[in-house]
Parts: sequence; structure tokens; C-alpha cells
Amino acid sequence: MNSEETRWLDATEQAALVRNHEATPIELVEAAISRIERLNPTVNAVIHERFDQAREEALGDLPPGPLRGVPFLLKDLGAMVEGEPHTIGASLLKDLDFRAPVTSYVAQKFIDAGLVRLGSSTAPEFGASSLSVETNAFGQTRNPWNLARAAGASSGGAAAAVASGMVPIAHGNDAGGSIRIPAAFCGLVGLKPSRGRTSQGPLQGESLGGVAEHGVLTRTVRDAALGLDVVSGNMPGDTFVAPKPNRSFREEVDRSPGRLRIGVVRGAPSDRAPFSQDAEDALKHALTLVEDLGHELRDSHPDGLDEEGLNELWPLNFSSGFAAGMEPIEQALGRSLTADDFEPFTWPIIERGRRISATEYLKYFEWRNDITRRTAQWWADGNDILVVPTTSAVAPQLGEEKLRPGETIDDAFRRMFDFIPFTHLWNATGQPAISLPIHTTGEGLPFGVTFVAAYGREDVLIRLASQIEAASPWKDSLPPLS
Repeated sequence: MNSEETRWLDATEQAALVRNHEATPIELVEAAISRIERLNPTVNAVIHERFDQAREEALGDLPPGPLRGVPFLLKDLGAMVEGEPHTIGASLLKDLDFRAPVTSYVAQKFIDAGLVRLGSSTAPEFGASSLSVETNAFGQTRNPWNLARAAGASSGGAAAAVASGMVPIAHGNDAGGSIRIPAAFCGLVGLKPSRGRTSQGPLQGESLGGVAEHGVLTRTVRDAALGLDVVSGNMPGDTFVAPKPNRSFREEVDRSPGRLRIGVVRGAPSDRAPFSQDAEDALKHALTLVEDLGHELRDSHPDGLDEEGLNELWPLNFSSGFAAGMEPIEQALGRSLTADDFEPFTWPIIERGRRISATEYLKYFEWRNDITRRTAQWWADGNDILVVPTTSAVAPQLGEEKLRPGETIDDAFRRMFDFIPFTHLWNATGQPAISLPIHTTGEGLPFGVTFVAAYGREDVLIRLASQIEAASPWKDSLPPLS
């Protein structure tokens, strides 16, 4: 089996080949390794390669899970396997040859599903960026649709690897858009689950105040649903617990969603850059699709989404968590960290976090509680789905997000929120949100549109997403790198 035979098969198809004895795990693994060796020098999405270990696992007794034998990448942030490299995109940890002290619960779930890890996917230094993976430790990750553009962040390596056809599915996580933004930039499906759907343990009870969830980057809705089945489920001591689904998420694919009442966000808040023409075109395309499918379109959205200041408090939570995360590293090193240990974009976030008082920090949670109740009320008033462009513009050029001369970190955050005025909102409210690659710009770049459901209703999202995918399929839309 040569590497091209399975390159564009999704994880569901590859798992079926193994299950039906049409291919062996080692054949799938060797094909994926061949693709990584050929494509990664250009895309730069895969690090910490473990090809020999993967071959041994593929030839051995893999767990009989639903994705047995399928090649896979684990993100170099937020999930780890004991004894293996875990550098979080940082030169500091790379130079120390830091190894994971434990296996995270979500990593074990991937292993138990029968997936074969070929290595790790790239991430920005300590997850600092939401738009691009560009690190001193590992270099720039390039978008397969345009190599001069960013692949998104912080799960940019995972997205670039799947979009280029290296592997069919890869781990991601999302605390402010880090699954959905790379999916939107790279033409993929990216689902952020409801708060408490996945476990952050054993090292964390919650991540950044309960805003982060694990998931996968995929090319199809059915793979996104199957990936959610794999990572879902609480572990003892988890802080948040999402409502139990009625059936597996994979069973929701192709089920009728009924006639949904769908609202829309037509523009960014007045203190943010307006939607680009590409964003408006993508939104128009999405609304046409859902209307043609028979859903009721309402010119309505939750109260508060138009207000100025919607993005001003998110950095309080992010920067505080960032600064707190440096303390264990200092204890392990036995010294204080300095600006010389970090990239120019990272150190100011740490300094900002260290200046935040407890009173300031709690302002974020006061806002979060307020916006969550106001947003939930819109769904309680009889609405099912909200539609909004995932980003306000296409993927930026590489280097565009870097801290500029004379710019403060708050200035950089404001520039970032001009690109992504709404992604973090659904982390704050805890609602599930899925970005679908339903539009292509005049430049030939993918543009994602996000669909948001009520808390705990991933089932509704998956039903609608699979219906849209069937009506306007994107699976065979391939990047120029192909």
C-alpha cells in the first residue's frame, strides 16, 4: 500500500479497512510515516517523532477500540504520555529534554481507542498564540492551502497535519478557539465540546478556570463525532460534568435535526474591526445552506454580543493562568525565569499576569457568569443554533501576529481580537461550537463558519453539521499542497 492510497481517507474509513482485513495497522502507519517524511519539511507540523515505537505498536496487540490501527498525532500541549517529550513549544523545555511525568487521561483514551501515535503536533510557546504557530524551538508551521499563511493556533500543527493528509485525525484542545481557528484556516471540521465533556486530569481539575476542552481536528463530521466519543467522559475528581448524551455522538451523524430555529451574528462588536468581505460572504453562504435545508432563519442573537468590551476581560483569565503555570517550572529549575527564557510575545503575558490582583482576576468570572446567563436565555427563549463566522478574516500571513516595536501585549491582544471577536465567548459560556469549512474565498482559501448550540447539545450540532456536509460536501476539496 503506497502512501497516496490512504492519504485522503478519513479515520472512519481507515479504521474500517483494518476491521475488514483490507489493510493492516502497520500498512496504515507506514503510509502515514512516508507522508510525514515527504510533507513535514515543508509544512512543519510534526515533532517528537516516534516512528519506531509506532511500528512496534502497529505490529503488536493494539487495543480493540473504534479507531484501531489509525495513525494519529498528540498535540504538544495539554495532553501527554509518561516518559515521552512534552515541550509545549518552548525552547526552555526542549533544551531540558523535559519528559511527561504522567499520562493524561485524554491521552490514555486515545491509546485505548486503538490509535497509533506517530509523534506530536506543533504548538506555540506555552500556547500563547491563537493565530499562528511560530516558535524559536521548532520554527513556523505553514498552512497547506498557502505556505505563506498561518495554520492557526494553538492546535495549528494538528490542523496542518490533517489538512495536508499526513494523518486523518489529530488531537487538539480549545481554551479560546484553539480547535476552531485552525480548523477554519485549514479547511477542517473543529468541534469544541461543552464544558465538562472531557477530563483535564490528572494534573488539572480544570484548565484556565474551566474554559478548556479537548477534541480533535478532522476532515469529516463523522470523524469529529467519533473523536468526541473517544475523548468524552469524566474521571474521578473532575470539577465540571457535562450532561450525559442520550447515545453515542457517532450515532447522531445522519440523524435528522428537525426544523431548527437559527439565529445569526452579522457583525463584530463596534470596538473591533468589522467583518471582512470574505467573512460576510461565508456567512451568507452558510445562511443560504441552512435555509435551503428547511430551517427557520431568525434575525436574532443573544443579548450582549454587540457590546463594546466583549474581549477586554478574557486576558485577565488567560494571563493569570499563564503566570501561575510558570511557578512549577521555576521550582523545578531552582531559579527565577527571565525574559531571556522566552520569546518576545510570551514574556509580556507572564509579566501582565503577575501584575493582576485577585480583585481584577475575579472580574473575568463576574463577566463570565453574566454573559453566560444572558446567552443561555436566548436559547431558553426558543432558539436552537447561532451562526457566526469563525474568524473575521482569512488566515494571516506568517509573522503578522508577532509583537511589534513599541506595542504592548494589550495592543497585541486587541489586534488578535480583531481576527477572533467571538471564539473565546463560547469557552466562557461553556457551550459547544463547531467550525465547518463550508466556504472558499476568491483567493482559494478555506473560510470556516461556526455553529453554536445550547450547553450540552453537541447532538444537535452534529446532526446539523452532518446534514450540511451531505448537502454541500467539502471532503474532496484539497489544498494546493496535495
